[in-house]
Amino acid sequence: MKVGIIGLGLIGGSMAIDLRRKGFASRILGVESDPVNAAAAEKIGLADKVVDFGECVRESDIVILAVPVGAAVKLLPEVLDIFGEDASSGAESSDGDGKCRKTVIDVCSVKEQLIRTVHYHPMRSRYVSTHPMAGTEYSGPWAAMPGLFDGRACIFCNVEESDPAAVRKVEKMYDVLNMRPIYMNASNHDVHTAYVSHISHITSFALALTVLDKEKNEKHIFDLASGGFSSTVRLAKSNADMWVPIFTQNRDNLLQVMDTYIEKMMAFRRAIEDFDEKGVRTLIEDANRIKRIIR
Repeated sequence: MKVGIIGLGLIGGSMAIDLRRKGFASRILGVESDPVNAAAAEKIGLADKVVDFGECVRESDIVILAVPVGAAVKLLPEVLDIFGEDASSGAESSDGDGKCRKTVIDVCSVKEQLIRTVHYHPMRSRYVSTHPMAGTEYSGPWAAMPGLFDGRACIFCNVEESDPAAVRKVEKMYDVLNMRPIYMNASNHDVHTAYVSHISHITSFALALTVLDKEKNEKHIFDLASGGFSSTVRLAKSNADMWVPIFTQNRDNLLQVMDTYIEKMMAFRRAIEDFDEKGVRTLIEDANRIKRIIR
């Protein structure tokens, strides 16, 4: 299987490592717009060769869009356009029947706009929308690591709009990565990720800004930072190029979650301001119920 990965950062690079290590990919072609990252990806061995966009799409059996969602919205129709051109010419199909065998996936954490963008594309069925629920706060080829996806969930969205053979191929790929599939529609996916992922990053960014603002006057504040602070603010190290388009595209869902979060924060503020120890205890014990979900 020839795999083309557009974007050899944390997710794309980690997929490259494990797909090669576990024997799924016989050859990996990479696309990197940043020349420093491209050189690093080749030196590290994430890709057999870094090529241009068109060559990658034409030469690969599976194309993985591992770029920020703003870029993916632009690139996905272009990938499908090339699929259509190759199928029409017979260049893509080994038996010359004009049927496309290629598949493209994305790994973005916002889905509705992506899926809507190619809804009427004649090659829409060759696109499988996926979101592997894995990552760290780091980015770039140097952040790629083996085993990043082990035991994690991978969300498949709107699979009924994709060719069953394409879906099976992608399911097999994620099975090789040791991920468990979950199926849902794009709208539900975007709501859920707003709650479990996007709001976590917003609050981490806000906490970092709060502490940095205080640190202007209290130079030793970071000397006193414990593991709890480090784990809470860890996500504030995340790359703006990735998160700005996520917040933009999932704006409506994220605003609703932020409003709820602010309400809960204000409830804590009122209880603390009023010396209401019982009220603070109730809020904490209500929050403790999260242990039933996350262990």
